[in-house]
Amino acid sequence: MGNATGDGAARPRTGEILKEMAITAWYLRAVLIGLLLLFVLLTIGMYYWGAPVETANRTPSRLGETVYFCAITALTIGYGDVVPTSAFGRIDAACLGLIGVVFTGLIVAAAVRGVQEAAHRAERTG
Repeated sequence: MGNATGDGAARPRTGEILKEMAITAWYLRAVLIGLLLLFVLLTIGMYYWGAPVETANRTPSRLGETVYFCAITALTIGYGDVVPTSAFGRIDAACLGLIGVVFTGLIVAAAVRGVQEAAHRAERTG
């Protein structure tokens, strides 16, 4: 078993990795923009029909808190300080979580492809 750094293999540069990642993200731009637009629509729907409530004092959430809740849900963190109280809001929150998983997966896939392509290019050139 050879050490990857000691067997003479060329290492990809960070700039090349980021360039390849950006190229991949550019190819995925329609899907990524579609997911962002869907996120915005679901956030608006959550604000008007999801009935989000702060758990600390049980008051309706303001727009900023609703956007915060939707972002935290899409990132699959889910602190629980704001919760939807209607059936629509719960379905909306589940959809936001799925969108977040797909969006995150696409970004990670673009990063992995960037590393792979930069490594292949580094092997070919040096």
